[in-house]
Amino acid sequence: MNSSTDSQPADPEQLQLDSTVSYRAMGSSSDRSATSSIVLLTVLSLYLMALAPVPELLHVLGIVTSIDEKHIDVKTAKGQVVSVLLTKQVKYKNKNNPKSLDPPAVGDRVIIEASRDEKNKKVTATVVHYSPGSSPPPPR
Repeated sequence: MNSSTDSQPADPEQLQLDSTVSYRAMGSSSDRSATSSIVLLTVLSLYLMALAPVPELLHVLGIVTSIDEKHIDVKTAKGQVVSVLLTKQVKYKNKNNPKSLDPPAVGDRVIIEASRDEKNKKVTATVVHYSPGSSPPPPR
């Protein structure tokens, strides 16, 4: 065996081609740094979203004692009266008439989906489900 042929490739051009192929297969350093930057930004944005204040979601159940354009007062089963702010984005859902967009009236039973802002401690309604109190409940 010839030791000179074992240690050196037969064709120097082949050596250059082999090193180019392996370099491209590994990926360039700019590709790796771009990928790490994307991963780092994604992790950072998820962390910041977790720290952001999230409004507390809650439900208010009871009978409407008063209502106007800006708020609704509901007497709960425990006898407590809860005031909930109403905005123009509130959706009203009448159990007996699903097509109705009208707000509930005094005496109607309601389930209000609301959020409480931790900063100013106000409860704001998002959806008001209600059943008119003037009609008798359906027979069972």
